[in-house]
Amino acid sequence: MKSDLEIAQEARMKPIVEIARGMGLTEDEIELYGKFKCKVSLDVLKRLKDRPDGRYIDVTAITPTPLGEGKTVTTIGLGQALNRIGKKTINCIRQPSLGPVFGIKGGAAGGGYSQCVPMEDFNLHFTGDTHAVALSHNLLAAFLDAHIMHGNRLGIDPYSITWPRVVDVSDRALRNIIIGLGTKEDGVPRQTGFDIAVASEVMAILALTTGLFDLRERLGRIVVGYTEDGKPVTAEDLKCAGSMTVLLKDAIKPNLIQTLENTPVFVHAGPFANIAHGNNSILADQIALKLADYVVTESGFGADCGAEKMINIKCRYSGLRLDCAVVVATIRALKMHGGAFRAIPGKPLDPKVVEARNMAALEKGCENLAKHIENMLLHGVPVVVAINRFTTDHDDEIELVRRKALEAGASDAVLSEVWEKGGAGGEALARAVVKVCERPNPNFRFLYPLDMPIKEKIHTIATKVYGADGVDFDPLAEKQIKLYTSLGFDKLPICMAKTHLSLSHDPNLKGRPRNFRVPVREVRASVGAGFLYPLLGKMRTMPGLPSVPAGVYIDIDKDGKTVGLF
Repeated sequence: MKSDLEIAQEARMKPIVEIARGMGLTEDEIELYGKFKCKVSLDVLKRLKDRPDGRYIDVTAITPTPLGEGKTVTTIGLGQALNRIGKKTINCIRQPSLGPVFGIKGGAAGGGYSQCVPMEDFNLHFTGDTHAVALSHNLLAAFLDAHIMHGNRLGIDPYSITWPRVVDVSDRALRNIIIGLGTKEDGVPRQTGFDIAVASEVMAILALTTGLFDLRERLGRIVVGYTEDGKPVTAEDLKCAGSMTVLLKDAIKPNLIQTLENTPVFVHAGPFANIAHGNNSILADQIALKLADYVVTESGFGADCGAEKMINIKCRYSGLRLDCAVVVATIRALKMHGGAFRAIPGKPLDPKVVEARNMAALEKGCENLAKHIENMLLHGVPVVVAINRFTTDHDDEIELVRRKALEAGASDAVLSEVWEKGGAGGEALARAVVKVCERPNPNFRFLYPLDMPIKEKIHTIATKVYGADGVDFDPLAEKQIKLYTSLGFDKLPICMAKTHLSLSHDPNLKGRPRNFRVPVREVRASVGAGFLYPLLGKMRTMPGLPSVPAGVYIDIDKDGKTVGLF
C-alpha cells in the first residue's frame, strides 16, 4: 500500500471552481487561493437563507489511543460514501495545528483512500487562518503590555493578567517566561507564557461566531485581566478589538477543498478538543447545510471531549441540531482499553501483541465504547458505530463489538473499510446513517441549563459524561468561580480542559474508569468566545515535542516534492 502522502500526491483533483459550481456556489461567492483551494463568502447565507437545512452528522470516537482510531478517515470516507449512494454531501472539518504536524500526531487530512487534498497545503500553512489568529491574539498582548508601560491608566493589576501569547508550535520552553527584561524602554517585567495558537480564545471566537459584526463584538468582550478593584479589563477597553477584527476579515470565511473522490470539504477553525472546544466553525456548517442534503463534520477526540462541547457550546450558539452521531472504534484500540497491552506515544509496539486474539480484553474494552454511546444518547442523539477495520481483525472480534454496541443502545454497528477502499468501503455505513437520519428525532437536548450554577454545571459534566463520583475544587478555582459569579459570567456554558486519553482526568485510567473524583485546578473565563474553561488535573495549554518529533522525517526530495508528511 502506498503512503498517505503518495496517494495524495497522485490524486486527480478537479479545479476548485468546478467543485464550487457543483455545490451551487456562484463565481462571486468564492475567492481563489491557487487552483485547488478557495475561500467562500458569507454572502451565500443571505442568498440561501430560505432554503431548508440538510441532515447534520457528527463523527466522534472512543477514547483515543496512540494507535489511532481513524476518525478523520471515517469522516472523509463517510462523506464520499454518501455521495456514492446518491446523497449530495459536504464534509466540514478543522484545520490541523502545526504543533502536532511536526510533533507526534502528524497531519489530519484523513488517510489511505479517504483523504482531503491538497494534503500538503491543508496540513501546513493553508490559507493563513491560524497565522491570522495568532497575530490578532498577540496584537492584543502587545497592546496590553504597552498600556501598562505607558502609565496603566486603567489600573490593571499585573498579577491578574490572564492573556498569554501564542505560537503554533509545540514548545514547552515557552510555557512560563519573564518578559520586559532590559531597560525601562523594554517594558514592565512580569511573568507570563505561551499557549499553542489553536487554543487561543481568538480561535474559539472564529469557530463560534455567526458573522463579521458578531466577531467584532466577541473580540471586544475578551477579558485580559482585572483592575486593582476587581473589574474586568477587555480588548474593547484597550481599544484593540477593531484592529483584531480587521486582521480576521479573511480568516472568517470558510476554506473549500475536496476529497480524493472530489467530495467538497469545508475546512475552518482549529483542533484540540482537550484544551479548546475542538470543532470546526459554525459558519462552515451553516453554509454547508444550505448547500447539501447531508453534512458530515467531526469533533475532536472522544465523545466526552469534542462531541460534548459541540452539543453544549456549538449547537447552543448556532441553533443547529444533530441528526446522528457516528462513534468510531477499532478492535485493537478496544483491546488496549481492555488491558491487553499498553501503548505509549512514539514507542512502537510488537505487531504480534497488537494483533493477537484476546476476546476477554476486547469485551472489557467495549465498556469504553458503551460509555461513549451512552454520552451521545444523554443528549438525545442516535448513534451508529463505525468499526474501522484493519486486515488483522477477526470476524468473531468484529461480531463481539457489534453485539456490545447494540446492547449499549447504538442504532447500528457497521464495518467501515474506507481507508483501503475509499467511499466504496463505507456504503454500508452511509446507508445506516441515512436510515437513522430519516427517522424523526424530537429528543435532542443540552446536558444542563445555562442558569445552573457554575459548580453544578462542572459536576454534571464530570459525573454524567466522565462517570466520576464527584468534583474537588482547588482554592484558586473556588476563588475564580466566586468572582465569575459576581460578574455575571456564571450564565456561560462550560468548556472542560482535560486529558483526551481517558474518560477521567487521569490519562493512565483506561477503559471505563470508576470510583474516581475530578480535581479542578483553576477556571478561566473566555468571555468573548462565550464559555468558562475549567482545567482538570495536570492539563497544559502548550504541548511539548517528543524525543523524536514527526518533523525529523519531513523534507523535500531531489525533485522538490515534500516527503515524510503523514
